[in-house]
Amino acid sequence: MIEFGHSTHVGLRREHNEDTYYADADLGVWLVADGMGGHEHGEVASAIARDTLVAELGKGTPLVRAVQLADEEIIRHSNRRSEALPMGTTIASMRLLNEREFEIAWVGDSRVYLWNGSLQQISQDHSYVQELIDQGAITVEQARSHPHRNVVTQALGVTDPQSLRVETVRGEFRPGMQILICSDGLTEEVGDAEIAAILARAELSAQECVDQLVLAALDGGGADNVTVVLVRNR
Repeated sequence: MIEFGHSTHVGLRREHNEDTYYADADLGVWLVADGMGGHEHGEVASAIARDTLVAELGKGTPLVRAVQLADEEIIRHSNRRSEALPMGTTIASMRLLNEREFEIAWVGDSRVYLWNGSLQQISQDHSYVQELIDQGAITVEQARSHPHRNVVTQALGVTDPQSLRVETVRGEFRPGMQILICSDGLTEEVGDAEIAAILARAELSAQECVDQLVLAALDGGGADNVTVVLVRNR
């Protein structure tokens, strides 16, 4: 049995919420998109990504292709506007292929974690600091306070379709497992150990876990929009 919870919060320092999400057990699709591009443009980009992905998946389009089409749709929308500023969004999405198998796809630095008694990050950020970590130039801990930690190297609407890297992972979704999808508004403020401690609380419902994670991000400073989706296989 699938149980899920979801929430988004503008945070404590932003005027607009440029994040969006989608959660639908009937379609078997959950996603988080973190928009960028300044006043209103980010929320438009993330909404286009969400709507395009959901529509395409509803038609049976494969997940990776649906993400590519979302990229193209945001670029088309940008090209119709008079402003020079581009707009873009990250995407982190999960699709249930059947009762026991999931697929995730992502672009940018919104994350997907798997809980199976311990916490494992199964997406890898498309970000400047992740490249520095991969090169051994900085540690994961140093990345958390790096001045360029919010610079993404891939984003829908910003990355040329020919250069877009939609990364995917497939895995088993066995009873007891949980999949967490979140924007960096959570992971900037809450460390993996605290996330793990909340997901380990079996007495909490999925929605209660989500609410606790959002509160933890706000307690940590709430510098950005915070969006959290949690999917459990009961």
